[in-house]
Amino acid sequence: MKTQKHHMEGLIALLLFGVFAVCLMTILLTGADAYRSLTERDQTAYDRRVCAQYLAARVRQADRLDGVKVESFGDGDALALIEDIDGYDYVTYVYLCDGYLMELFCAAGSGLTPDAGEKIMPAEMLSLSLEGRKLQIELTPPGGEPAALTLSLRSGEEAFV
Repeated sequence: MKTQKHHMEGLIALLLFGVFAVCLMTILLTGADAYRSLTERDQTAYDRRVCAQYLAARVRQADRLDGVKVESFGDGDALALIEDIDGYDYVTYVYLCDGYLMELFCAAGSGLTPDAGEKIMPAEMLSLSLEGRKLQIELTPPGGEPAALTLSLRSGEEAFV
């Protein structure tokens, strides 16, 4: 009789340990799933911000009279950032090619093709429009939502004193 009681106590302790282990595993798996979804959401938001900040910084660097244009390049439009270095015209094209946002720095009229550029970051879509001094950019990172950016070009404005 006494051995049967010890077996029941051991069985109850083992059963409680099993229930505890199942609860612990459920909580850990739920937490891991929540962590994964949060990191994916944060990565998508980070990609959108980085794309927008990169394009804004490039435009601000080139913002001078006739320094920012939207031109046809390859199969789509490209942001053409024009600069004069020692009397020679150079162009930096920012465009979309083969699923990547690309950048190509070259002499104006060099005839280089879009595949000669450097990959900056993955992207699905790039839309550009320039009306007067208002530049509108829409860039979609892979699997993300589009990042819309409207920049007001400051070149040619008179300074207020």
